[in-house]
Amino acid sequence: MSLTTIDLAVVSRGKPIKDLPKRLQIASNGSTNELYRSVAATLSLSINRLRITHGRDRIAVPNSTETTIAEIGLEDQDMIHVKDLGPQISWRTVYIAEYLGPALIPVLFLFPLRPYLYNANLDTIPAPTKRQQLLCALLTIHFVKREYESMFIHRFSNATMPARNIVKNSSYYWIMVSSMAYHAFRPGPAAVTTLSETAMLCIGVALFIFGELANLNAHFVLRNLRRPGSSERGIPRGLGFGMVTCPHYLFEVVSWVGIYLVGGMRSWSILAFIVVGSVQMALWSKKRERRYRLEFGGRYKPKRFVMIPGVV
Repeated sequence: MSLTTIDLAVVSRGKPIKDLPKRLQIASNGSTNELYRSVAATLSLSINRLRITHGRDRIAVPNSTETTIAEIGLEDQDMIHVKDLGPQISWRTVYIAEYLGPALIPVLFLFPLRPYLYNANLDTIPAPTKRQQLLCALLTIHFVKREYESMFIHRFSNATMPARNIVKNSSYYWIMVSSMAYHAFRPGPAAVTTLSETAMLCIGVALFIFGELANLNAHFVLRNLRRPGSSERGIPRGLGFGMVTCPHYLFEVVSWVGIYLVGGMRSWSILAFIVVGSVQMALWSKKRERRYRLEFGGRYKPKRFVMIPGVV
């Protein structure tokens, strides 16, 4: 195979990048990853800080070891735009940090911090009810599961995200779960006293167990679609994937409805968390549906509903 070297014009996109070369020569049969590494080397920056787009159509150039320069349509004398994304942090680190607080907060609020949160004396404050202890267990299990998935199951198409996201993401989860725990664990008559309350409790636990296991299964399906070290995916199939684009989000909502029923119908903070989370997950699901249609074309069966059958 003959080696063809092409000459590319290089332009900053957004804020000017110091020391960015005006031109760059690279082999047309080299990978796009080599293009990223070449630009990163000239700037002495991490490759993960860079986003390169084609000058003609502003389409992102993938950072891939399996895609060549020629395959994405870059030719001699073409222009590429380079953007510095700023300091980066791994997705896995952000996930672990944002779920660590919620995994610990329920137990801390219900037991060691209980008298301080509610300004009560240890000798007079009522012990947590069985319902509160069960709710605490469900919240803890949910977020410990998320930590497990973040550490051992998830494979990320992008290695990093902006470092500032660790504060934004963690603040949301830590504040929301603190609000839930504070209101749900207040001393008071929160015990189960009627048959209807007992039935609701049982339904809540059943929904939680089903939602958590089905969600875990969906995450294994998604994990196995992507080979280690690759960002390329297959078409997901399995429980729920025939109904909606993102059944893992559907099962997440099912699990949280179970938590809400266990917490009681007046658990407004839990309900608010479900509503806010559902809106965000619906937006992510719509983006994923569009991506699947573009990525897989005729091989993909389009979904009418992206997250909840008959709703969205």
